[in-house]
Amino acid sequence: MSQNATITDSLIVPECIYRPGTFTGLMTLYESNYVKLLQLIEGFQTFVEKAPEITISQTDLDCDLQLEIKLKEKYTTTLNITYLLYLDDDVGVNAAVLDPDLTIRVYHDAKLIEVLHGLEEHRHQKLCEFHKTHSCELDTRWKNNMMLNKWLDYLLEVGHGFSI
Repeated sequence: MSQNATITDSLIVPECIYRPGTFTGLMTLYESNYVKLLQLIEGFQTFVEKAPEITISQTDLDCDLQLEIKLKEKYTTTLNITYLLYLDDDVGVNAAVLDPDLTIRVYHDAKLIEVLHGLEEHRHQKLCEFHKTHSCELDTRWKNNMMLNKWLDYLLEVGHGFSI
């Protein structure tokens, strides 16, 4: 495979059979998110060490994407990833809105990513449609991480990326 070729996680064969909404499925989703984030952030370890706290990715096909490094630890890195949307507020002022506003934790040794926090109410219509109220912790984690998984696919498709 050439250096410019991307890894498609759909070609990865899971080591176990899982069902959506299960714990095993959630762990597989965490793994998939890790693979996709490494495609979005070239040279992840070096990027985290050398990049400014906040970095913006721009592409002609999408909104500006903001990545903020919140916390760097030996085995984990906590990031915030969001769009910078500009919407008119109640008084007609064009204000920056962060949506979706996801805080994620990268587990370096396990090669997993978990969404720690996401907005419960979104302003973007498609995100509102995707977000449904769940009472079970597993359902909430599944929903948030599935949203990240699909969003990472989209971000890669429209050309977003971060590098030093």
